[in-house]
Amino acid sequence: MAKCEACGKSTVFGHNRSFSQRATNRTFRPNLQRVMVFENGRKVHKVLCAKCIRTLAKSA
Repeated sequence: MAKCEACGKSTVFGHNRSFSQRATNRTFRPNLQRVMVFENGRKVHKVLCAKCIRTLAKSA
């Protein structure tokens, strides 16, 4: 579920870096939101990232 249905953006792993440069694990999560979208003349619920929602709004 934690994946954008349009672009495929999902959770990415990396490191927190403290002042001493000690690396601890962390996750970067996409800003996913459930939205209603018109697709082929029908209303469909989709899970999209904020960037894809903005792109859809620009084209409409």
